Amino acid sequence: MGKAKQVGWNNDVVSPIILVSGTEDYLASRFIRSQRDSLKSKFPQIEITRIDGSAYSSGELLSLTAPSLFGEPRLVIIDSVERCTDALIEDGIDYLGEPTDDTVVLFRHGGGVRGKKLLDALKNSDLVTEIACLELKKDAERLAFATAEFTAAKKKITNAALRSLCEAFTEDLAELAAACEQLCQDVTTEITPEIVDKYYSGRVETSSYKVADAAISGNAGLALSLLRHALSSGIDPVPMVHAIAGKVRMLAKLHNNRNVSAAQLGAPPWAVEIARKDSATWTSDGLAAVVQELAVCDAAAKGAERDSGFALERLLLLIVAKGKTNV
Repeated sequence: MGKAKQVGWNNDVVSPIILVSGTEDYLASRFIRSQRDSLKSKFPQIEITRIDGSAYSSGELLSLTAPSLFGEPRLVIIDSVERCTDALIEDGIDYLGEPTDDTVVLFRHGGGVRGKKLLDALKNSDLVTEIACLELKKDAERLAFATAEFTAAKKKITNAALRSLCEAFTEDLAELAAACEQLCQDVTTEITPEIVDKYYSGRVETSSYKVADAAISGNAGLALSLLRHALSSGIDPVPMVHAIAGKVRMLAKLHNNRNVSAAQLGAPPWAVEIARKDSATWTSDGLAAVVQELAVCDAAAKGAERDSGFALERLLLLIVAKGKTNV
C-alpha cells in the first residue's frame, strides 16, 4: 500500500478518507468548511455528522458509515483525533481496510503524539488524502497567504500596503484573513498603505516591525514613539525583540554578501532589496555591537532586568546609530 496523497489546504479534494493534520486551526477549519460546502453543493441530500474524537465510543464509526438501503452520500467529520480514545484508534485503522462507498470520513489531528498509531496508518494509506495545515511563521509565508486572498478576490493591493497589513497582524492568521476579507468587501479601488492605515491604524502603529523599520531608517523619535505606544497598549516585549532581531539578522546576512538570494532568506524580493540597501550603510563592527545588545535585550525582556522597556529603548538607539556607541 502506498502513501497518502498530499494536497494543499486551499484545494477541493475528492477522496474517501481525508486527514487534516497540523497545528494551524484556522487553515484546518477553513478547509473543513470548504470541503463540507463543496460536498453539499454536489450532493444536496448528503448526511453530515460531526463527532468528538476525545469522546468516541467503540463501534460509532462503523454505525455512522454502515451501507444504507438507498446509498445516500455521507460525510463524517471526526474532530480532536489528537485526544482520541483507544476505541477510535482501533476502529479508524479497521475502517481503512474496508471503507464504505459514497462516504467521506475526515479525520482532524491537531498535532501531538496521541493517536500516533492511527495517524501513521492514515499517512501510509493510498486511500487517504492528507491536508497539512502548518503554522505560517515566516513573513514570506504570511505575505504569500495574504497575496493569495486578494488574488482570489480579484482585488489589487500595492506591495507596501500588503506588507503593512501583514505586519499589523503577525500573531493570528484568522485576524489577518478577516482583515483581507474586509478590505476586499469595502474597497473598490486599488488598496494602498493609506487605506490600510485608515482601517487598522492602531494595529499598524504598534507593529513591532514598524518600530524596527523606524530605527533602521535612523528615525529615533518615531522609533521611540512607536515603542512607547506599543508597550502602553500591552504588546509583549519578547515578540517585539524577536521581530527586531529578525530585521537585524537579515541586515547581517546581506552585509558584504551580494550572492544571498531572497529565496535563501525566506523573504520577498522587495523586502530583501530594501534590506540590502540598508546593510550597505552599516559596518561589521556596528552589526556585531547590535547583535550583542540584542542578546542583552532578549534577556531583559524575559526578566533579567526590571525595566525591559528601557532595554528596548537602549537597543533602538543603538540601531539608529548603526551600532556606534560614540555618537
